[in-house]
Amino acid sequence: MVELNLYSAWIGIMVGMIAGAVQGLFFHGDDWLGGYGSWRRRLMRLGHISFFGIAFVNLAFVFTAERIVVAGEPVVTPIVWASYLFIAGAVLMPLVCYLSAWVKGFRHAFFLPVVSLIGAVFCVLGGLLQ
Repeated sequence: MVELNLYSAWIGIMVGMIAGAVQGLFFHGDDWLGGYGSWRRRLMRLGHISFFGIAFVNLAFVFTAERIVVAGEPVVTPIVWASYLFIAGAVLMPLVCYLSAWVKGFRHAFFLPVVSLIGAVFCVLGGLLQ
């Protein structure tokens, strides 16, 4: 179960590096994507860094889940939900950032990754309290 989060974390780090390298080819241009402070450029930076941020959260989750779920015991339900919600957040946050950079209306979808990640943390806390 948490193996998915481990893969998700390392894939997020790799994709974050690739996205940063691609964006880095153009960052020197003052007017690239409308300039440094433009909506499009800010959202692309946020999408790029969210790959790393949520990857590190997934790594932290893997170590936490391993302490909660002892080998041989049944998997605790809140931890299963947390696993899926963290993966959903890892996919949705950069996706919504990049989509919002190009179509501003997608900004209304930011609640999806935020609710996923907050829900995941509540599930982890519930697993710790069991």
